[in-house]
Amino acid sequence: MTELGPDAWPPAPIRTERLVLREPEARDRAAFIELLGSPEVHTYLGGPRPRDELEREMPGSPERWPGNFVVDLDGAMIGQILLRRATEHRHPVATGKVDLGYLFLPRAWGYGYAAEACAAALDWFDGVLPGESVVLTTQTANVRSMRLAAKLRFTEVERFRAWDAEQWLGLRPPVTPTD
Repeated sequence: MTELGPDAWPPAPIRTERLVLREPEARDRAAFIELLGSPEVHTYLGGPRPRDELEREMPGSPERWPGNFVVDLDGAMIGQILLRRATEHRHPVATGKVDLGYLFLPRAWGYGYAAEACAAALDWFDGVLPGESVVLTTQTANVRSMRLAAKLRFTEVERFRAWDAEQWLGLRPPVTPTD
């Protein structure tokens, strides 16, 4: 797991009050297709992928890699959290930092699941790689994502235009272990 530290991947499932963050499993395939093909989910991400393309290309068991968490509610996938190192980035402040990404099915919106899951993933990250910053990019028009970024302690580094829209790049300062 060199991209996200020395610990073995996957970690034990991360449990919150209502959710479980775990590695993807074969049973999540249909939810991944729904997530990646959803026009609502991809409003600020350049649009959804065609469902027939997803059906053809999605492996029987979704890919597993360090930092890829399924968000599970009562035994069913409702979203995905991604923590991945930005080895290349169009903005120097983000290069080499870990980037937080998240997608949730529309039926899971408005319940605080994204905040709960992202906070748990960031807490896990802080334990694995203490002292590292995390970056997050979202469109400024995505009001929900902007609110979530503020709640998670990301502060604006810069705004830029990409994909015909204003983008916001935020940085979460490193959390250092307390003695």
